[in-house]
Amino acid sequence: MGSEGALGQILLLVAMFVVFYLLLIRPQQKRMKEHRTRIAAIRRGDTVVTGGGIVGKVVKFDGGDEVVVEVAENVRLRVIASTIADVRSKGEPVKDAVPAKTPANDAD
Repeated sequence: MGSEGALGQILLLVAMFVVFYLLLIRPQQKRMKEHRTRIAAIRRGDTVVTGGGIVGKVVKFDGGDEVVVEVAENVRLRVIASTIADVRSKGEPVKDAVPAKTPANDAD
């Protein structure tokens, strides 16, 4: 009888761990992955919001740890890339990007 009670407790602990994983751990890992993807996709001209609530436009980002953000005319801040909470709007395209084909370009 004692082994049945111990087995029941072990199954209860396993079930609790599964519930915690599905409700807490897995969604948090998904959010962290999406955040890393958004940070990696930042480029010059994007409007971003830092963790402290500062809104500015990205002036320089080379894929490293720091981003230079312009918050007012001639006022630039260096912020750690991981502290960027949100990317509000996308800026100008990358200069080296190949332009998409359009019917107007095909006529040339």
